[in-house]
Amino acid sequence: MWTRLFVLFIPFIFTTAIAQAQTLSDRIAAELLTGLDAAATEADVETLAAVEGVYRSRAMRPIWVAEDGVLPRARDMARLLAAADLDALVPDDYGAGYIGSVLDSTDPEVLAGLEVRLSIGLVQFASDLGQGRTTPNAADPELFLYRSEVDKVDVLSTVEGAGDLTAFIDRYRPQSPRYDRIQAALADYRILAELGGWEPIPDGPALKPGMTDPRIGLVRMRLVQWGDLAADARPADGDPDFYDDALEVAIKRAQYRHGLTQDGVVGRNTLAALNVPVEDRIEQLVLNLERRRWMPDDLGQRFIFVNLADFNLKVVEGDQTIYEDRVVVGRPYHRTPVFSHEMTYLVVNPYWHVPRSIARNELLPKIQEDAGYLTANNYTLLSDWSAGATEIDPLTVDWQTVSADGFDYKIRQDPGDGNALGRLKFMFPNRFNIYLHDTPSKSLFARDQRSFSHGCIRVMNPPELAEVVLSGLPGWDLERIQRTIEGGDRTVVSLPQPLPVHLSYQTAWVNKDGSVHFRSDIYDRDVVLAEALMGTRDGRTL
Repeated sequence: MWTRLFVLFIPFIFTTAIAQAQTLSDRIAAELLTGLDAAATEADVETLAAVEGVYRSRAMRPIWVAEDGVLPRARDMARLLAAADLDALVPDDYGAGYIGSVLDSTDPEVLAGLEVRLSIGLVQFASDLGQGRTTPNAADPELFLYRSEVDKVDVLSTVEGAGDLTAFIDRYRPQSPRYDRIQAALADYRILAELGGWEPIPDGPALKPGMTDPRIGLVRMRLVQWGDLAADARPADGDPDFYDDALEVAIKRAQYRHGLTQDGVVGRNTLAALNVPVEDRIEQLVLNLERRRWMPDDLGQRFIFVNLADFNLKVVEGDQTIYEDRVVVGRPYHRTPVFSHEMTYLVVNPYWHVPRSIARNELLPKIQEDAGYLTANNYTLLSDWSAGATEIDPLTVDWQTVSADGFDYKIRQDPGDGNALGRLKFMFPNRFNIYLHDTPSKSLFARDQRSFSHGCIRVMNPPELAEVVLSGLPGWDLERIQRTIEGGDRTVVSLPQPLPVHLSYQTAWVNKDGSVHFRSDIYDRDVVLAEALMGTRDGRTL
């Protein structure tokens, strides 16, 4: 994929201090001093300062080498750094290539340099595994994730006492089967790439069950490569170009894995998914491993997880998904941000306080065209946004003199069937004013691509979600929720305890059943993250 230089000390440039050094500890101290002087970025300085501090605390006593050569743990660490690509990291980011080339050296100066390089490689590798190579908000300003920082001093201070370096490194890797499954899928797709990947299937009319077409044989081969169709599956009548029942089942499985309507028809969208190159799928897996490194291992015993790229919501309890629903998310120019918060209450029959931007840019032109628009759509006009605002009859306002810039009124839509928030609103108060809610626009849920909102998340079956959310509150079953909705009164229901809500953006993941899923990059966040990783690699000198 990308290349990043590991340039500090490579090749070694030895100062006079190193040449005159008499002991291994003296040489290590000189190496560290040279590295600090050469550090090009704040990240370099931070890493080297942590390493130098640990060595100073141990009087420059080495961890990896002795006077006459390397210790066994040096070879173990070199092996682990060389295998960093298994985690979608780049071994040469940690000096693996150079380290491996000098492991057999007995030159005191080379050993001193190797000692420092192994320590730098270790702390950077552990850091990248434990918190990701990029800072989420620096990579993309729409990501509000705050990762736990790896303590580099602790990494280096404790490694000498580790009996098993593989287990030691594994402590920093995300402790989640979700991460492990993507890692395994990445290895599989790299094998597919080594075998040549796949050629595009030519465009043409949609392929349907019962048809015979030379492209169907290519589709069949593709689905065997992906594991959606058994390799020993025999085509009906022995004709690989015939679209039989077994192939239809396999196509529907592939459609399921790509978030497409499972109709068994190889139309435009399905063909596009079949033709994404293996290299692009590998990159998606790499990017989503990075996203998993940003996330905490523990999302909560019970939580809501929304994957914006999948237009999907799950309620998870323990390690089981107990509820799942379709959602509509923000349009590409009203992108829903990525963050986590806690749901604390929901509102039955909510008001919709129309955001200023929507009132000025979308409602004002409609009001100017028809002064009765507000009343006809159950809106109340208020004098301003203060707590003491008074109601105003919209027919008393000369709307033709009101400009978008001068629009200071507040518009509130009262509860009812036409309310933009529908009948239920799920609140996890946050600075983005994002929440989950019902909607009267139910037809949008039938689409594969569901980015149509102003940023908030619309839920397809809010009463059912409310029943799950309120399951710990006695008496609030589905029947009571529906009865409260039908009553029409605005009702606030507090949750018995806060419920974590995680808004995420995953364009690739692997389910427990081993199915590898890919989704379109609706917000171009894969593009932004890929650019950030390339920039980090090109700029990093460690």
